Amino acid sequence: MSSFRLGLVGAGKIVRDQHLAAIQATPGLELVAVADPHAGLEGVPGHASLEAMLAAEPELDAVAICTPAHLRHALARQALEAGKAVLLEKPPGATLAEVEDLKALAEQRDLVLFAAWHSRFAPAIEPAREWLRERRISAIEITWHEDVRVWHPGQAWLWEAGGMGVFDPGINALSIVTRLVDQSFFLKQARLEVPENCQTPIAAQLQLRDGGGVPLEADFDFRHEDPPCWNMTLTTDQGRLELSGGGCRMSVDGDVVLDETEREYPGLYAHFQALLATGRRDVDVVPLRHVADAMMLGHRQATTAFHDASGA
Repeated sequence: MSSFRLGLVGAGKIVRDQHLAAIQATPGLELVAVADPHAGLEGVPGHASLEAMLAAEPELDAVAICTPAHLRHALARQALEAGKAVLLEKPPGATLAEVEDLKALAEQRDLVLFAAWHSRFAPAIEPAREWLRERRISAIEITWHEDVRVWHPGQAWLWEAGGMGVFDPGINALSIVTRLVDQSFFLKQARLEVPENCQTPIAAQLQLRDGGGVPLEADFDFRHEDPPCWNMTLTTDQGRLELSGGGCRMSVDGDVVLDETEREYPGLYAHFQALLATGRRDVDVVPLRHVADAMMLGHRQATTAFHDASGA
């Protein structure tokens, strides 16, 4: 198996919670450096910037960008221009234009670029996709509720323009459903509940339809008390498929057929290693496009101010 030297950009919560262990568990990947001006990782050589990391580690094969979305475009361009493969945490950029620019640059330089929709690697996703292959879907319902204070404590950037608010977890659901089904869905209505002191929604309800009129309804809410509710139901002509636990559990007509522990990031990094080994790219912008459409078309409703430990 080919082995690749990896550098991380960002040493925040998601890196500590998910990326580190997943990289360590992935054969063929070696974490050799991290770049973050404010934090470091024990046992990993640290640098104050991506520029410094690239200068100190010229043999790096790939860079994983794990910063807030509004910083990713410039950093990813810098890495690509240095000839490095790039993994982009979700969402892959603050705008569709940024991601398309990175995609074009990666194609021009013939470099690997991976828009890492981690929820697509939950254990039930591929079995569910296979089950749906021979069935006709008549309706899809998504309920994606969690407590922002538990899952994103003190992350004030979520509430700033470009921070996505409740779409930060909601886009995970959209990444799953756009993996499960091949038909295109189009936003028809959206309601966004925006705290009076924030720029992004704390809750959102979306109504989409495909070209044949099949409905997809999604309800996202950041005000839900733990435990989270990460569920979706797909009604077909041959039964009802339910995914729960963010894609860890799969039921058909009420009977559990798969129930496994969460292992999204190990699957994500195994896929990245395979992309590196084959020189392929994987850059899907559809989940981000659905969020952009909601932000553009959605009716905004002001709601109670939100305050967390950071004073946001």
